Amino acid sequence: MIWILAVVVTLGAAYYQRKTGPTHPRDEVVTLNGKSYKIRLLRSHGGESDMPVEVVIPDASVSGKIVYKRFPTAEPWDTVLMERAGDTLKALLPHQPPAGKLAYRLLLQTASGSVQVPAGDPVVTRFKGEVPATILIPHILFMFLAMLLSTLAGLMALWKIPAYRKYSYITLVLLLIGGGILGPLVQLHAFGALWTGIPFGWDLTDNKTLIAVVFWVFAVLVNRRKERYWAVVLAALVLILVYSIPHSMFGSTYNYDTGNVIQGMLLIAGLRIRRISNR
Repeated sequence: MIWILAVVVTLGAAYYQRKTGPTHPRDEVVTLNGKSYKIRLLRSHGGESDMPVEVVIPDASVSGKIVYKRFPTAEPWDTVLMERAGDTLKALLPHQPPAGKLAYRLLLQTASGSVQVPAGDPVVTRFKGEVPATILIPHILFMFLAMLLSTLAGLMALWKIPAYRKYSYITLVLLLIGGGILGPLVQLHAFGALWTGIPFGWDLTDNKTLIAVVFWVFAVLVNRRKERYWAVVLAALVLILVYSIPHSMFGSTYNYDTGNVIQGMLLIAGLRIRRISNR
């Protein structure tokens, strides 16, 4: 029962983090000529290529364009026309340096007028370098297993099951490898820096990993000679809290004025992008 509960909690936390993160694709529903279409707007792009924007709209009478600008800047908006290939309208947004961002929205033209997608503020997409699968996949796997065994150890400590100590040690090892070694390597390939958390910066992903490791080191050390169940329960709760924070908040951001990568919220609090009038 404890294993099942640990799996459910871990999967729930992982799903929540993925769906709420600012780099997760944003889905919009738009009605064109009386028919509804689901449009997915990307908010992250890796590699050296331009970012593709594609929407499936079989209605050949619908055309489109994308208005965009570098974010966050006061530059004027630029426009790229979307080309039709069968049922799909597609265009490319220009490649940006790692951690560079573009604010963009679609303008879909019908016989009755232009429709903005999204209708409110534009979406913001962040560019990053290509992370090798040999680093990214083990990183994800180790972090997922660390969360699973952390939850398991916390539940066992809560019910005072002696095996909690064994799983505490394994959790710490997984965290150190997944977050302390592979995590910085992912950061290096994606944004050109091994570590941007304390004391070098305020990258939230790095800092929340650091906090989780500190709590688990403490939990393991205080349980070496005497059973202190509360410390493991606390460390497990901290890791769940860490997983509940949307991924990439306060992430790396390219400063177009200085050419440096800084840290800040992907969607900067209080900054509202002026809506674009139909062109």
